[in-house]
Amino acid sequence: MERANDSTFSGFILLGFSNRPQLETALSVLILIIYFLSFLGNGTIILLSLVDSHLHTPMYFFLSNLSFMDLCLTTCTVPQTVANFKGKDKSITYGGCVTQLFIALGLGGVECVLLSVMAYDRYAAVCRPLHYMLIMHPQLCSQLVATAWLTGFGSSIVQTALTMTLPLCGKNQVDHFFCEVPAMLKLACTNTSINEAELFAVSVLFLVVPLSLILVSYGHITHAVLKIKSAQGRHKAFGTCGSHSMVVTVFFGTLISMYLQLPSSYSQDVNKSMALFYTLVTPLLNPLIYTLRNNEVKGALRRLVRRTPDLRQS
Repeated sequence: MERANDSTFSGFILLGFSNRPQLETALSVLILIIYFLSFLGNGTIILLSLVDSHLHTPMYFFLSNLSFMDLCLTTCTVPQTVANFKGKDKSITYGGCVTQLFIALGLGGVECVLLSVMAYDRYAAVCRPLHYMLIMHPQLCSQLVATAWLTGFGSSIVQTALTMTLPLCGKNQVDHFFCEVPAMLKLACTNTSINEAELFAVSVLFLVVPLSLILVSYGHITHAVLKIKSAQGRHKAFGTCGSHSMVVTVFFGTLISMYLQLPSSYSQDVNKSMALFYTLVTPLLNPLIYTLRNNEVKGALRRLVRRTPDLRQS
């Protein structure tokens, strides 16, 4: 952003919930607890996917990437948020704000694409079981993951540049607990209709399009499963998709409520609460959903726990 009318400009003030300091104190403790649990859960999934040969499949390759992305997202926002909540200094440097905005936008885009890739993986597993390993070969899996990361961060470069080149006219108080596009647009002292239109278009591209592809995949999956005569077979087929569908519902439901409306119509308190849920609770829910509902992950965890004492003895 242009630092007009402010020769001493050095960064931004993240207001967070400063109008309710008692809430910030409680939130800082809660955030640290959630962050620890999220780090533990996602780290466990990554570890299991690496060390357990039973999980060396496309599904868990994608899931480990999702967990790594969640770890990056929480680490990008949590330290700064807790520091601001616990202390009087609520500032963030200009470079820190740009970095935070770029990483958060990029990771959000990556997860949107990655969840649609995971839905395609489930489609191939249920609808084309005999050709599954031929379809989802390692090279294709690597290409799909690379596409997700490149697409997400490629879009983030454009969004960050468009947002941070707006004229500030001395404004530097961000009514949020981290640097986020709608909150940053409110600081601009110029017409932001083009930026708002761009944000809406990107939201449609990364939310509506992937969600539509996911729904198409699940339409085919449902049609195939209903043809299975055995109730046990239908339950098993649906069970392979249940965890993913729950993650999709939580993730896309949160982001759609945040971004598929004009920034000027946002209720800032509601937006901050939704952003807190997206950056903290969603990364915690993902490993919980996959571990509690997935027998393969629970089995891998039991094998790891049994093997750990043996490794220590040896």
